[in-house]
Amino acid sequence: MDRYEQVIELAKRRGFLWNSFELYGGTAGFYDYGPLGSTLKRRIEQIWRDLYVIHEGYMEIETPTVGIEDVFVASGHVGGFSDPLCECTKCGEAFRADHLVSHILEGADALSNLELDRLIREHMVKCPECKGDLGEAYEFNLMFKTLIGPGTGRQGYMRPETAQGMFVDFLRLARFYREKLPFGATQIGKSYRNEISPRQGVIRLREFTQAEAEIFIDPVDKSHPNIKRFADTELNLYSDAAQERGSMDKMTLGQALEQGIIAHEFLAYQIGLTNLFLTRVGIASDRLRFRQHKKDEMAHYAMDCWDAEVGTDRFGWVEIVGIADRTNYDLSAHAAVSKTELTIYREYPEPKMVTRFVVKPDMGKLGPLFKGKAKMVAEALKALTREELEKEEIKVRVDAEEIIIPKDVVEFAEETVKVSGENIVPHVVEPSFGIDRIFYAVMEHSFDEEAVSSAEEGEEGEENRIVMRFRNEVAPVQVAILPLLTREELIGPAKDIESRLRERGLLVSYDDSGTIGRRYRRNDEIGTPYCVTIDYDTLKDMTVTIRERDGMKQVRTPVEGIEEVLYGLMYRGREFQSAGRAL
Repeated sequence: MDRYEQVIELAKRRGFLWNSFELYGGTAGFYDYGPLGSTLKRRIEQIWRDLYVIHEGYMEIETPTVGIEDVFVASGHVGGFSDPLCECTKCGEAFRADHLVSHILEGADALSNLELDRLIREHMVKCPECKGDLGEAYEFNLMFKTLIGPGTGRQGYMRPETAQGMFVDFLRLARFYREKLPFGATQIGKSYRNEISPRQGVIRLREFTQAEAEIFIDPVDKSHPNIKRFADTELNLYSDAAQERGSMDKMTLGQALEQGIIAHEFLAYQIGLTNLFLTRVGIASDRLRFRQHKKDEMAHYAMDCWDAEVGTDRFGWVEIVGIADRTNYDLSAHAAVSKTELTIYREYPEPKMVTRFVVKPDMGKLGPLFKGKAKMVAEALKALTREELEKEEIKVRVDAEEIIIPKDVVEFAEETVKVSGENIVPHVVEPSFGIDRIFYAVMEHSFDEEAVSSAEEGEEGEENRIVMRFRNEVAPVQVAILPLLTREELIGPAKDIESRLRERGLLVSYDDSGTIGRRYRRNDEIGTPYCVTIDYDTLKDMTVTIRERDGMKQVRTPVEGIEEVLYGLMYRGREFQSAGRAL
C-alpha cells in the first residue's frame, strides 16, 4: 500500500472516515466523518476560529446553504462555473475532458472544448473504464440545482462556496462594524459542487466544508498595522517568476514585499497567518509551499492570488487554501444585479472643493411618463455622460428596452462643492480554506510507521508501530485511561481519574480491553498523546504511570493533581520529564 492507502485504511478502521451510503453501495464524492474524524475536524475548525475570530476580530456569521438564482448570476457561477465534460459512447461514464489529456499537455485545463476534442482524437484517447470511444466535450455546470417552494417554485442552487452570503450581507456588516475599514466576516460551513468524476477521496468531494474570511479593505491603503508580526517568517514561495525558471524560493515575507513579489502588506499578512494556522494544526513546514497564480491563470479581476499547497505522496502538490485580493469585483457585481449601491463612506482628512458633473432628473415629470419604471429611468439618466445628454435624442436602456427621454425632464450641470468624504467600493482580501483537504493533509503528515521492540510494554518480539503524531491541540483523544487489569479494585480509581480529567476539559477515552501493550498500540494509531495506567501500585501509594506517545517514555506521578499535570502537558508546553519520576 502507498501512504494514501495506509492513511485511508487506518481512517476507516479506527473511525476517522467512512464511505457515505455504504449500506446501499455508496457513491463517489461523499464521506462520513466517524467519531474520531468528526472530533479532529472540529478541533481544526476551532483553531481557525481562534485565529480569525478571536485574535483577528472577524466575527462569524451563518448564511443559507441554498441560494436564490440572482445571487449566483451576480457571482458569475450561473454563467461560468463549469468544467468540460466528456462521456463514453459505449458505457456512458463521464470524465473531465481536460483530465483525460493532462498527461499529453501541461495546462490542459486552459484549453477550449474544440482544442480538447482535437487532442483526444489525435492521440486516440479512449474511455479509462471500458476503452470505448469518447463523445465531444461540452460545458457542465457544477452547481446542484433545486427549486425553492412547491410546484414550479423559484430556481435555487446549493451554494458552491460560502463567500457569497458574506458579500450579500455587506451593508449589514458595514453597519455592524460602524463603517470603519478594514473589517471582515468569517464563515465555516458546507458547500456543494457536482464534480464530474471525483476519484481522489477527500481531496475532491461533492459536499465539503469551507472556512472563509471576506476582509473589506481600503482600495488605496493596503498596508497592515501588524505586518511586522510575520515580516521575518520564512516560507517556501513559488512565485510566478520562480515557476518560469522551475525552482522555488525560500525567503521571508518581508523580503517578498521588498522585491514586489507579493502585491501588498495586507495580502502578505494573510499569507503569514495562513502559514501559522497550517503549521499549528500539523502540516509539515517542509511539505508546504505558497504558489502564486501565473499571469495566464490569474482571474481578470484579481490583483494577486496565492495558493497554499501541501505535498502528498499520491497526488503531488494539492491546493488547500486560496488567498486572493479580489479588488472590488464581488461587491460591484452584486451592486449591478441587485441595483443597490454597495459602498462605504470614507471621510477625508480635510474637506475638499470638488467640481463634479451632476444630473438632476425631474421625478415630477418622470413619474407620470414612466409609472413604475420612473426610478430605474432616473438611475439610468444619472449614469449618462455630458456627451450623451447633449445629443438630439437622450436614450437609456431599462430592462433590455431602449427608451427615448424628453429633454425637459432632466437637467445637468457642473457644480463646485465642498465635500468631506466620498462613497467607495472596498476591495476584498479573501483567504479560503478547504477544511476536508486540510484534514486529510494533517492525517498524512502525522502518519508514521516504525519498527519497535514491544517487550518493554508487556508484549514479545518486534512489530511495526503505526503512530499518528498529531499535535496535542488537534488530537481527537488527548488522554487514554487504562486500568492494568479489568478488576474492580483498579476500575474504581481509573473511573475517578477519568471523571477528573473530563471536568478539566480534556478529551478522554477509557479502555480496559486486551493487554496493556495492545492498548498502547491502539492509542498510538489514533494519535493519543498520553496514556495513564492504573495498576496495583496505585492502590499502595496513589501514583500512576503516564506514558507519552512519540518516544514511549514513562513517568510515575501522584494521582493528586494529575488533571493539572496533564493539562499542562497538553496546553502549556510542560516538559514530559518534569511530570513525574522517570521509569
